[in-house]
Amino acid sequence: MRKGISFGLTSAVITTLGLMVGLHSGTHSKIVVLAGILTIAIADAFSDALGIHVSEEAINTNTTKQVWVATIATFLTKFLFAMTFIVPVLFLALSTAIVVSLIWGLSILAVLSYIIARTQGKPPWEIVGEHLVIAIVVIAITHWVGEWIGTMCA
Repeated sequence: MRKGISFGLTSAVITTLGLMVGLHSGTHSKIVVLAGILTIAIADAFSDALGIHVSEEAINTNTTKQVWVATIATFLTKFLFAMTFIVPVLFLALSTAIVVSLIWGLSILAVLSYIIARTQGKPPWEIVGEHLVIAIVVIAITHWVGEWIGTMCA
């Protein structure tokens, strides 16, 4: 279950934020960003769950129950947390919603990373820093790609 939750949560944050930022940079359209979030919440949650399912089946030591627990935990976590990003987009101006979503998503990732570091007995700043840097790099790249596509199609 821990594997499914941590994978689903990390994927929900990074994938959804990357998509939101890229779509916002390229289109500045609330409806496009909302459609992207819904697409990620559904299609990517199923995709990630199947990926975990197959990965867990490939490990011969896992029971059928362990495989399905990881699968369901991944799907539910990815779906539910991806859906949380809809709330600011529905109720705030799009630029504000993007900022709120970035704060929300990076906070989730920081808390999860802190918990992982404490569980492993490692310095939290190393794990939290590493995970946040990776997320910020992904977000920055998707922002630049969105801007580039926006200028190419304008």
